[in-house]
Amino acid sequence: MLVSHHLTDDTLHVKIPHELDVTNRAAAALRIEALVHAHRPSRVTIELPGRAPSPMTLSALARASRMCQSLGIPLTATAPGERAPLPLLGHDAGTARPQWLEHGARHDH
Repeated sequence: MLVSHHLTDDTLHVKIPHELDVTNRAAAALRIEALVHAHRPSRVTIELPGRAPSPMTLSALARASRMCQSLGIPLTATAPGERAPLPLLGHDAGTARPQWLEHGARHDH
Protein backbone atom coordinates (compact mmCIF):
# COMPACT_ATOMS: atom_id res chain seq x y z
CA MET A 1 0.00 0.00 0.00
CA LEU A 2 1.55 3.30 -1.10
CA VAL A 3 -0.75 5.59 0.90
CA SER A 4 -3.61 5.24 3.33
CA HIS A 5 -6.17 7.88 4.17
CA HIS A 6 -9.14 8.87 6.29
CA LEU A 7 -11.40 11.92 6.61
CA THR A 8 -11.99 13.79 9.86
CA ASP A 9 -13.94 17.06 10.10
CA ASP A 10 -13.46 17.82 6.38
CA THR A 11 -9.70 17.23 6.63
CA LEU A 12 -8.15 14.58 4.42
CA HIS A 13 -5.42 12.76 6.35
CA VAL A 14 -3.01 10.90 4.08
CA LYS A 15 -0.27 8.64 5.41
CA ILE A 16 2.78 7.59 3.42
CA PRO A 17 3.91 4.60 5.52
CA HIS A 18 7.23 3.94 3.72
CA GLU A 19 9.74 6.05 1.86
CA LEU A 20 8.92 6.29 -1.83
CA ASP A 21 11.37 5.46 -4.59
CA VAL A 22 11.59 6.05 -8.30
CA THR A 23 9.30 3.09 -9.05
CA ASN A 24 6.35 4.24 -6.91
CA ARG A 25 6.64 8.02 -6.49
CA ALA A 26 4.37 8.88 -9.41
CA ALA A 27 1.72 6.34 -8.38
CA ALA A 28 1.64 7.72 -4.83
CA ALA A 29 1.36 11.31 -6.09
CA LEU A 30 -1.48 10.35 -8.44
CA ARG A 31 -3.30 8.54 -5.62
CA ILE A 32 -3.06 11.62 -3.38
CA GLU A 33 -4.35 13.81 -6.21
CA ALA A 34 -7.26 11.43 -6.84
CA LEU A 35 -8.17 11.45 -3.14
CA VAL A 36 -8.19 15.26 -3.03
CA HIS A 37 -10.33 15.50 -6.16
CA ALA A 38 -12.74 12.82 -4.93
CA HIS A 39 -13.24 14.19 -1.41
CA ARG A 40 -12.71 17.95 -1.96
CA PRO A 41 -11.55 18.51 1.65
CA SER A 42 -11.03 21.93 3.22
CA ARG A 43 -7.54 20.87 4.40
CA VAL A 44 -5.02 18.11 3.65
CA THR A 45 -2.51 16.65 6.09
CA ILE A 46 0.17 14.28 4.83
CA GLU A 47 2.01 12.15 7.36
CA LEU A 48 5.45 11.38 6.00
CA PRO A 49 7.35 8.21 6.94
CA GLY A 50 9.95 10.17 8.92
CA ARG A 51 11.33 13.59 9.81
CA ALA A 52 13.88 13.43 6.95
CA PRO A 53 11.98 12.09 3.91
CA SER A 54 13.74 10.73 0.83
CA PRO A 55 14.00 12.85 -2.33
CA MET A 56 11.30 10.74 -4.02
CA THR A 57 8.94 11.21 -1.05
CA LEU A 58 9.61 14.96 -1.18
CA SER A 59 8.89 14.92 -4.90
CA ALA A 60 5.46 13.38 -4.32
CA LEU A 61 4.83 15.89 -1.52
CA ALA A 62 5.78 18.78 -3.82
CA ARG A 63 3.39 17.56 -6.50
CA ALA A 64 0.55 17.26 -3.97
CA SER A 65 1.41 20.67 -2.56
CA ARG A 66 1.27 22.38 -5.97
CA MET A 67 -2.05 20.71 -6.74
CA CYS A 68 -3.54 21.71 -3.38
CA GLN A 69 -2.30 25.26 -3.80
CA SER A 70 -3.95 25.49 -7.22
CA LEU A 71 -7.24 24.40 -5.60
CA GLY A 72 -6.87 26.75 -2.63
CA ILE A 73 -6.61 23.85 -0.17
CA PRO A 74 -4.07 24.23 2.66
CA LEU A 75 -1.63 21.31 2.93
CA THR A 76 0.46 20.40 5.97
CA ALA A 77 3.14 17.72 6.26
CA THR A 78 3.86 15.98 9.56
CA ALA A 79 6.18 13.28 10.90
CA PRO A 80 4.82 10.00 12.30
CA GLY A 81 2.84 10.50 15.49
CA GLU A 82 3.20 14.29 15.46
CA ARG A 83 0.49 16.86 14.91
CA ALA A 84 2.71 19.90 14.48
CA PRO A 85 3.78 20.62 10.90
CA LEU A 86 7.34 19.79 9.96
CA PRO A 87 9.56 22.87 9.72
CA LEU A 88 9.79 24.19 6.15
CA LEU A 89 7.26 21.64 4.86
CA GLY A 90 3.86 22.76 6.09
CA HIS A 91 2.10 25.79 4.67
CA ASP A 92 -1.27 27.41 4.68
CA ALA A 93 -2.95 29.28 1.88
CA GLY A 94 -1.89 32.63 3.40
CA THR A 95 1.79 31.80 3.91
CA ALA A 96 4.70 31.52 1.52
CA ARG A 97 5.79 28.10 0.40
CA PRO A 98 9.39 26.99 0.72
CA GLN A 99 11.14 27.75 -2.57
CA TRP A 100 12.64 24.24 -2.84
CA LEU A 101 9.15 22.75 -2.64
CA GLU A 102 8.28 24.53 -5.89
CA HIS A 103 10.55 22.12 -7.76
CA GLY A 104 10.20 18.87 -5.81
CA ALA A 105 13.34 17.30 -4.48
CA ARG A 106 15.67 18.92 -7.01
CA HIS A 107 18.17 21.35 -5.55
CA ASP A 108 20.15 22.22 -8.67
CA HIS A 109 18.39 25.40 -9.76
